Amino acid sequence: MNPISKPDYMSIDELRALQLKKLQTLIPYEYERVPLFRRRCDEAGVKPRDLVTLKDLAKFPFMKKTDLRDEYPLGLTAAPMSEINRFHCSSGTTGKPICIPQTAGDVAIWTEGVARCMAMYGITRDDVVQVSYGYGLFTGGLGAHYGAEKLGCAVLPTGAGNTEKQIMLMKDLGVTVICCTPSYFLHLATVAEKLGVDFRRDTKLKHGVFGAEPWTDEIRARIEEISGIAAHDIYGLTEIAGPGVAGNCEHSHGLHIWEDHFYPEIIDPDTLQPLPDGEEGELVFTTLDRLGTPMVRYRTRDLSRLQVEQCKCGRTMRVMDRVHARSDDMLIIHGVNVFPSQIEACLMKVPEVAPHYMIELSSTDTMDRFEIKVEVVASAFTDTISGMEAIRKHVAASIKEIVGLSPKITLVAPGTLPRSEGKIKRVIDNRRK
Repeated sequence: MNPISKPDYMSIDELRALQLKKLQTLIPYEYERVPLFRRRCDEAGVKPRDLVTLKDLAKFPFMKKTDLRDEYPLGLTAAPMSEINRFHCSSGTTGKPICIPQTAGDVAIWTEGVARCMAMYGITRDDVVQVSYGYGLFTGGLGAHYGAEKLGCAVLPTGAGNTEKQIMLMKDLGVTVICCTPSYFLHLATVAEKLGVDFRRDTKLKHGVFGAEPWTDEIRARIEEISGIAAHDIYGLTEIAGPGVAGNCEHSHGLHIWEDHFYPEIIDPDTLQPLPDGEEGELVFTTLDRLGTPMVRYRTRDLSRLQVEQCKCGRTMRVMDRVHARSDDMLIIHGVNVFPSQIEACLMKVPEVAPHYMIELSSTDTMDRFEIKVEVVASAFTDTISGMEAIRKHVAASIKEIVGLSPKITLVAPGTLPRSEGKIKRVIDNRRK
């Protein structure tokens, strides 16, 4: 067994005891050092000594993204600045960014999580890993880079952008693993096709490590179909660590959470009450041993569930369903709750359209306007009205069947819609607030 993977198989009793021990250290640490957390605990009438069992964690207050913005830049920092050796921040495209100071130990735990995910995917020191996530404030690039290096892989730190050069290096250096967002890989595939490069024939690519944005099973199937690689899901968020909080094994239709470092809960997003394993709700994480910016009961807004059954692979770490939607990504259109992931799944049922689309919403004095622009694949694109109308009707029927709405469907030529090397923006909502 790879020593990096050894913690994956600890006994459940040992794991629960470890979690409790770490929580009983974390809660007093944060209570003493973070004024906001202490104030909220006092308002809720709960003290660190009240954490006697794991179930007692539910007595403590939640943390959320607005806390990080309200306390920007260092109001939630627990460690002294002399112990901080890394800052990561969100993009901050609206308002203040979130800022996560990390100690060297925090970075080491994050690195270990990514390495454990990669080892679980079957990646070894013999692999060449191309990191096409953005480097810098974004956690994706450095997280994948450090994790791959810890496994002993050769790393090609291309970062995002300069797509044609990335494809050339992928071929010339014998890259076997690509790390990027799923939308950027689809962009890579489109550019490769224009260059006459076939991933199956012309590269040694075997694995894709995809994260940073929600993606559906249908997109995974499309990626594997066009490239021949195994598409792996890596989950994380800047507030908790970055990528490497959870990943999928070869058996599970979900992701193993590294519970020895990140304690998961599922809550009802309306009542905020904990839900038992097996029920879907909002995913909540507590960082068990992060010292720079510890997070207690952080509300991710990601919708998932913790599976009841233990995985066939033998790992004792619980499996969460792949995140299919975020509660704050939900759109209400004509009184119907709609998630972009639902639209994506509908589109991927139509072989004549590409996985590149845009949802545009606007409003008049009396109603919302709902339009979906979607690219047609090159082989199906035609100038004939009847041919395009048949595709449009197929798309409309798929959306009507699943979502129950009839948006305006606009078919556009291949390569028309915007591409992005980072997180792709799929929704433009211009409705009156």
